[in-house]
Amino acid sequence: MVDRVSRAADEALAEHDHVSPIDVLVGIRWLEPSALQQWQRGRIDCLESAMQTNPQRVAKAMGLFRQWAADNGLTASETHYFARTVQRQVLCFSESGDPTLELFLRTHWVSPMLSERKRERLAANTNRAPELAVVQPINTAWTCHRCGGTGDLLMMENAGPACLRCVGLEDLEFLPSGDALLTRRIKAKSPRSAVVVRFSRARRRYERQGLLVAPQALADTARDLAKPTHA
Repeated sequence: MVDRVSRAADEALAEHDHVSPIDVLVGIRWLEPSALQQWQRGRIDCLESAMQTNPQRVAKAMGLFRQWAADNGLTASETHYFARTVQRQVLCFSESGDPTLELFLRTHWVSPMLSERKRERLAANTNRAPELAVVQPINTAWTCHRCGGTGDLLMMENAGPACLRCVGLEDLEFLPSGDALLTRRIKAKSPRSAVVVRFSRARRRYERQGLLVAPQALADTARDLAKPTHA
């Protein structure tokens, strides 16, 4: 187990300049990415219930991870996890909800090679509430658990799928993926946005299809692009 934990942590650190308990659990294949996504969307009450092993083995792996972080001189950075729901509720890791355990599981360990400025930027990014996730369903025959309606897009809640009208996003317009620069410009102008995803059976994961953005942001960006440029 020592080698598996170290290898997963090394790979995550090399890729992100920081590593979290979740990175390790996914890396050693005790946590499926699809289950992680369900938890992030508020559909699983606590992450511990989605683990593909028992709590004792998880505790042992986390002890090894803590020792690995100390041996490599990493710096602890407390991070908050919020659900990708309109409510943005704080996500729970453990069934017990023990504060000490919750703190450890949400702590990221940062490379000592990063400058103070980069550490501050990393902390700001990791503590930012995630984008809202709206699903483009594979099966079009679905019913909103709130009003009984349906539609082309839905947001998953604990009680089931909800239509955009019921979650307060019906006024947003769909911007398909394709032009990354244009998407960033429009998103920056939109006071609200949500990422649209669709599940890929072949890849067994949700893939980004585009964004929902405020109509005014689309209009403002189109106007800006139509303005003549001066040499």
